[in-house]
Amino acid sequence: MSQRSEQLAKRIEEGADGLAAFVADLSDAEWQMPVSTTDQRPIGVIVHHVASMYPLEIETAQAVVAGKDVSNVTPDLINQVNAGHAQENAGVTKAEALELLRENSRSAADKVRAFTDEELDRAAPFGLSFGAPVTTQFVIEDHALRHSWHHLARIRKVLAEKGKSAKV
Repeated sequence: MSQRSEQLAKRIEEGADGLAAFVADLSDAEWQMPVSTTDQRPIGVIVHHVASMYPLEIETAQAVVAGKDVSNVTPDLINQVNAGHAQENAGVTKAEALELLRENSRSAADKVRAFTDEELDRAAPFGLSFGAPVTTQFVIEDHALRHSWHHLARIRKVLAEKGKSAKV
């Protein structure tokens, strides 16, 4: 196992654990609160979304390792996937979302641990980076690793603005 891949995997787990710990004690009203005025998905749907995206984020990293062009991953595609996910999972329970977050983050971390340094350094054109050839490590850091941290910050912000949680 590469020291770099182990560090990346631990950071994925740390982010998922932090998100889970923060939302675990939210009230039902907080769980249903939209994350922002522009993103009307409730906090619970966002947590489930983060959990659901780990497999796709790791598949994308594996595609880069394989030298595949991933320029088809675009903002429009992401928006379509997110909208479909929100519709299909509008009633997700906290228990369901937290279990999926735990399972999928651990699975993602385990797959990241399997990458060698050479694989982490491979690059391929990436649609979310305007076709720039980015490395596997960048894809992992900017997606599977960052995702939970990004959404946790947004959740904290909305709860602080609404004065809804003493946890913030």
